[in-house]
Amino acid sequence: MQRRAFLKNTSMAAAAVATAGASLAFTNKATNPLPEWRGFNLLDFFNPAPANNHNTTTEEHFKWMRDWGFDFVRIPIAYPCYLNIDRTKDITAEDTYKIDDKAVDKIDKLVQMAHTYNLHTSINLHRAPGYCVNAGFNEPFNLWRDAAAQDAFYYHWNMWAKRYKNVSNKLVSFDLVNEPSMREDMNDQHSKRSAVPGDVYRKVAKGALDAIRKETPDRLVIADGNNVGSDVIPEITDLDIAQSCRAYYPGQISHYKAPWANKDTTNLPTPVYPGQMGNTYFDRAKLEAFYKPWIELAGKGVGVHCGEGGCWKRTPHDVFLAWFGDVVDILHAHQIGFALWNFIGDFGILDSGRSDVAYEDWHGHQLDRKLLELIRKRG
Repeated sequence: MQRRAFLKNTSMAAAAVATAGASLAFTNKATNPLPEWRGFNLLDFFNPAPANNHNTTTEEHFKWMRDWGFDFVRIPIAYPCYLNIDRTKDITAEDTYKIDDKAVDKIDKLVQMAHTYNLHTSINLHRAPGYCVNAGFNEPFNLWRDAAAQDAFYYHWNMWAKRYKNVSNKLVSFDLVNEPSMREDMNDQHSKRSAVPGDVYRKVAKGALDAIRKETPDRLVIADGNNVGSDVIPEITDLDIAQSCRAYYPGQISHYKAPWANKDTTNLPTPVYPGQMGNTYFDRAKLEAFYKPWIELAGKGVGVHCGEGGCWKRTPHDVFLAWFGDVVDILHAHQIGFALWNFIGDFGILDSGRSDVAYEDWHGHQLDRKLLELIRKRG
C-alpha cells in the first residue's frame, strides 16, 4: 500500500471518529485521563526476522474485536523486522538506521485495518535499538548505557512520528519501549534483572519524546513501567507521558510453567487463587495493594493503561479466571483499560491450546468463551 493512500484513508477514518486533541486531553470524565481502552496485543511483527512473522491478523479478526466491544490493539514490534540488512550477520550500529520503507508499509497496512474498525492502535517497540526484555538477541550497544543506542532509538521514534504526523491521537499512540529493565547478562533469559535508574529512564524517555514532538507536538506517548513494567516511573510524571502497567502479578499464576520465565518447570506447585503460594497469600486485597501506586498515579492526572496481561496456557483455567476477574475488576473500578496478551495463541481467547477448556468452535478457531465474556468491555 502506498504511503500517500494510507495517510489519506487513515485521516478520513480519524475525521469520522474524532478530531485530534492534546495528547492527554480526552473527553473522559473519569479520574484517569486516558480512555478505558480494552483489547489485545497483535504479534504480526513480534519476531525480528520478517520470514518468521506471518501477519496472522486479518480484517475479519478486527471485525470480531469490534463486534465483541473492544476498541484497542497494541502492536509490539521488533525493530529489526523493518530493516534492510544482511540477516546472516549480527546487527551493527550502522544497520539500525537502514529502515526499509516497504517493510514499514506492511505495518501501516495492519494499522489501517485496525482503524477501519475504530480500534485505537498503540505502536510499541518491543525490541528497540539496544534493548529487549527477552534475552538471546544480539545488539551492538545498550540503550540504557550508550549514547549511540539512544540516538538510534530517537531516530526510530522520529521516523514513526513522521509516518503518523497527520493521524489523530484518537487512533494512534506511541509506546516507547517494552518493559524496561537492567539485566546482568543480556543473553541469559533468567539472569537477574533490576529497575533502570530513574534518571537514566527519564533521559531516554525525554529524548524519545522530543524526537516525536518535533514532528507531532501533541502525539500521545506512553512509557512502560520500570522494572519490567511493574513500577510507576516517578521521574517522568512532570512530562506529558502516560504510563503503562502490567497484569502479570503474581508470576506464579500468570507464567506457571512458562519456560522463558522459570528455570525449572517440572517441580512447580500448582497455583491457587485465592490462596497461599510460597510465603504469600494472594487475594484481591493483595492485588489492590499491587495496583495502588498506579491508581494513585492516575489520580494525580497521569494517564494510565495496562498494556499487557493474561495467563499462559498451563495455569488451571479456573484459577486463571478467578485471578484475572479480580484484576479486571480492580482496573475497571479506576477506569484503567488493558490489553490481553494475545488475541490468537497461548495467552489468547482463540486457539490458546489449554487442556481444561471446553472450547467453542468459532469460524474454524477454538474460542475460550468464558475468557471472552470476562474481558469484554463493560457499560
